[in-house]
This record gives sequence, C-alpha cells and structure tokens, in this order.
Amino acid sequence: MASRTFSARTFRHLTLALAVCATAGFQIAANAQSVALKVLGQPAGSGLIQKNKEQPFFEKLAAQAGIGATVQYVPVDVAGIPDTDGLRVLKSGLFDIVSIRGPQVSRDEPMMLGFDLVGLNTSFEAGRKNTTAYFDAVDKRLQSHFNAKLLGVWPAGPQVIFCKPQVKGLADLKGMKVRVGDQSSANFVAGLGATGVPMPFGEVQQSLARGVVDCAITGPASANSGGWPEATTTVLPVALQLAVNGYAINLNSWKKLSPADQDKLQKAVKALSDDIWAYSQSLYDDAMRCNTGASPCELGKPYKLAAVPVAPADLATVKAALAERSLPVWAKQCNAVNAGCEAEWKATVGKGL
Repeated sequence: MASRTFSARTFRHLTLALAVCATAGFQIAANAQSVALKVLGQPAGSGLIQKNKEQPFFEKLAAQAGIGATVQYVPVDVAGIPDTDGLRVLKSGLFDIVSIRGPQVSRDEPMMLGFDLVGLNTSFEAGRKNTTAYFDAVDKRLQSHFNAKLLGVWPAGPQVIFCKPQVKGLADLKGMKVRVGDQSSANFVAGLGATGVPMPFGEVQQSLARGVVDCAITGPASANSGGWPEATTTVLPVALQLAVNGYAINLNSWKKLSPADQDKLQKAVKALSDDIWAYSQSLYDDAMRCNTGASPCELGKPYKLAAVPVAPADLATVKAALAERSLPVWAKQCNAVNAGCEAEWKATVGKGL
C-alpha cells in the first residue's frame, strides 16, 4: 500500500504550484476588473480633427495612458445617434465618454453655449482664455444635472460663412437662408435680416447644392472635408465663433476607475485637448488656402472659392454682437433654466473682458 504522506520535496513543489496558481488567479481577477469604456465620437465626416487626432487617441487610450480599461470608439453618425443628444447619452450611461458637440447640445444645456457666444472668441487666444475661465462652472453644472464630468474642451476652429450666391459682406446676407450651428449664430444672422436654419452637418452640402439654404456657417477644414466648396462660390472669413466642443465622462463610469486611472485619464484628455487647440489653428490656415486655390494646400482638397476681404465694418458688427445681441439673448434663455447662469458667466468670462 502506497504511503499517503508527502515528502518534504513533494510538499515544496506543491506549495510552489499553489503559489503560482494563486498569483495567476489574482492576475485573472485583476484583468476581470478592467473597465470597459464606450466612447461616442465626433461625426466621421466632420474633418481631420476627428480622423487624425480624436479617433487614434481613443483607440490607443488604454495602452498609451496606461489605464486598466478596454475602449470601444464609435463616431456619432456611425452610431446613428443625433449629435444634439450628446448630453442625454451621457446621462443615460449608454456611452461612458462622449465627444460633446458644444453648439449642438446647447439646447439641452445653455451653459455650453456660454463658452462660445458670437463675438466672444474672435481669435484662438481669446478662446483659450475664455474657455479656461468658464470651465469649472460648466463642469459643476454637468455634474449636477447630467451626471457627467467635463474632462476637456477644444475648438473646431473659426466659424466662417460659405455662400452659394456671391456676397461681398455681412450686409448681403439680408433675406437669405443661412445654416447655423446654434442659437447664438441664429440670433446673429437674424439681426442681419437673414433666416437661421438649424441643420445637421451631413445634410448641408446637398442643401446648398439644391438651394434649400443659400449660405452655411462652419470651419474651413470641416467645409473642405464635407465638400461644401463644390456647392458654393464664396467664403467670407470673418470669425463668428470657434465651435467649442469637449469631452465628458459619465460619473458612474468615472467612479469605476481607480484614483490612479482617473488621474491618468484626466491628464491624457487634457493633453489631447491641448494638441487639438494647436492643430485646429494649423488646420484653419491650411484649409483656407485649400478652399481658395492657394498654396501650399497640404491637408485638404484644393478648390477655387472666392475669399471676400473682411471689411472693418463687418469686424465691428461681430464684435458689437456680443453685448448687443448674443449675451442678452443667451442670458435670458440660460437664466430661465438656471437662475444664476448670467451672474456666473459675468463673474468668470465677463470679468476678463
């Protein structure tokens, strides 16, 4: 009958094997605790920021930032979700991180539009200063009303006017139908005697071609990517806004991350946002050259639009719009859903003007 006792050597081997199994078990448990993050991105057809910066960043986020997460990235148009629903998607938890289209979601949260009222951000430098001043106020609002934390903001770039009819300045927009991205630009063009027409980005090119709208507002790079110069004759490069967008994460998803991973994610998204600020400016310069047939055209498709010289009177009209129209109209709308909205804006952004 074989002995049931273990030799000292066998016991040591068994102990070592159990230790290896235990270590493997801990590793499996750690892997099982890896957080799955679904990211809803900018529209696939919106331009090079989405293609060259945002999508690669999120697809490589876990490895590059060193966080314990698996990431699935889907552009909002591919997901079949209206870009106006970004904050609702965040609140519902359908996606964990959303690349918020600021102008489009401002109907659900007017404070988002406070980042970028017409006449406020007439340069990248002004936009950087104003968004930094207002960031914490918007973050607080998103946390309390949409269960979301704001991680970073960035500009698509100066929003200018593309027209199918030839125009020489803002005064020529009177009586025309102009595609707008938000209520601030709608109010501005109304003050010029034009009609603002809200419309998803993907529908604009065909609407210009068919005469549904006469003009449309967006950044030069987005217009180039969307083929707008094929349906227009003229670009009026007076910067109305910067089209400030941002990244936010559902708070329940945020809390699933360890404090270390939260810090890594916050720093990574800040680095992405900073990168996009610089990239947006270079895109604007290149896209203006591409759209008007100038060289060098390195990042876009060359077209032959006529660029109208911006008259001092038009610059003055845009600058005056902030105090005369954009701020008063927005403040009334924002105060209606948030009693302290205007006062908070004036104490942050307004303080630096």
